[in-house]
Amino acid sequence: MPTSLSDHTAPTDLAVIGAGPAGLAAAVTAARLGLRVTLLDAADRPGGQYYRHPAPSLGATRPQALHHAWRAFAGREAALRAHEAAGRITYLPAHHVWTVVPADDRGVRGEQGWTLHAVAGHAPDETPAALRARHVLLATGAYERQLPFPGWTLPGVVGAGGAQAMLKNNLVLPGRRVVVAGSGPLLLAVAGSLAAAGAAVPAVVEAAAYTAYAPQAPALLRNPAKLVEGAVYGGALLRHGVRLLTRHAVTEAHGTTRVEAVTVMRLDGGWRPLPGTARRIPCDALAVGHGLVPQLELATGLGCATREAADGTPALDVDAGQRTSVPGIWSAGETGGIGGAELALTEGEIAAHAVAGRPAPAALVRRRARLRAFADAMAAAHRPGPGWTGWLREETDVCRCEEVPAGRIREAVRDLGARDARTVKLLTRAGMGWCQGRMCGPAVAALAGGAQAPDRRPLSCPVPLRHLAALEPQAPPPTAPGQASPDAELPTPGR
Repeated sequence: MPTSLSDHTAPTDLAVIGAGPAGLAAAVTAARLGLRVTLLDAADRPGGQYYRHPAPSLGATRPQALHHAWRAFAGREAALRAHEAAGRITYLPAHHVWTVVPADDRGVRGEQGWTLHAVAGHAPDETPAALRARHVLLATGAYERQLPFPGWTLPGVVGAGGAQAMLKNNLVLPGRRVVVAGSGPLLLAVAGSLAAAGAAVPAVVEAAAYTAYAPQAPALLRNPAKLVEGAVYGGALLRHGVRLLTRHAVTEAHGTTRVEAVTVMRLDGGWRPLPGTARRIPCDALAVGHGLVPQLELATGLGCATREAADGTPALDVDAGQRTSVPGIWSAGETGGIGGAELALTEGEIAAHAVAGRPAPAALVRRRARLRAFADAMAAAHRPGPGWTGWLREETDVCRCEEVPAGRIREAVRDLGARDARTVKLLTRAGMGWCQGRMCGPAVAALAGGAQAPDRRPLSCPVPLRHLAALEPQAPPPTAPGQASPDAELPTPGR
């Protein structure tokens, strides 16, 4: 298995970035259709955030017990290994792509191809890597959306997806008594997994109301398997004695050296906490998350057009063949809007057919439409209401990297004229820290009174300066129609 691209100078037909469900499905389908494929992934093993694997040293004999629909992954992983052995796929794990640029700055993107720059390996021994490709498929997935509250920085407060990752990757629990809170269908899966692994889960605290699904009945009825899946999760909660509190939120976490209890309050229809409804639930861990945010840095750096998804997050605008607005760049999975593993697998296969110049099978197209309708219904039902900022105190840190409290952000909006997250960033440093706004971005945008803007940054991961110094000068890519220049919002050093 190659660990460097130094000997791979000939362009590959298709470079797939990300080996989660969408990227894996795209890679094996494209190889089956006759394309030469290179699959790059930051992780050491395929599967992405969804199909995580226990560390080999743990000796887990049944990793499928921690996953839903493991067979869909296992079949595609076997196909990946077969195509790799036959030379149709070059699989490059531990390769974190940090930028994609035109391969020839004299040509038109999509005709001249692309150069992908990656950091290969792990610190401190990482090396630079570069790959030329005729086409690129972005399957970079998503990360968790967090809405801050007093006490959210206490040890023992983890992301809902983070709690699931701890269990799948390391076979450990975040605590013995874990409250699961936030909004979205992931909460039920997380609570069920934690309870099955031996944790006590006193409550699942869901900020939305399931009655919000009522207007989406047609999309629900078209997906009976999804309804059955939800019933299975609900049954698991009943078996383990887990209480489900809808239209409630954790508005404060209490503790000294770690979380010891949480305050839960009932919310009105706009997610405003209702006075007099507070209750305290003892716990030693809190798994909290409000859905996912598509990871778009590579796409926005290329100038790909975006849209606002049903849950309020920015997502890539793609056509029926999963093409973005930039010729030669495709997208599949969560980058086009949060939809789950089954939809990601389907979109990956459709994109592969489009890249190969083949029509996608009608069954795939119908499945995508059905699953996307269901995903949009879920997204709309669990979209955060504007009133959630009411549980923030003035001293509550919103940007935990730079320790910027809510009061300072409100002051920037109220007294200094800030009307968007970028201006707040310039005035308060919110979003300038290590995570570059991934954690605080949605909250800062909400406090500024605007929608969350797509991330725009020149590097999608930390890159050693020696790698950058060794690069030849490269002209910036042309701007896609209707899009601002990718350089328009790049942060200057020190900002």
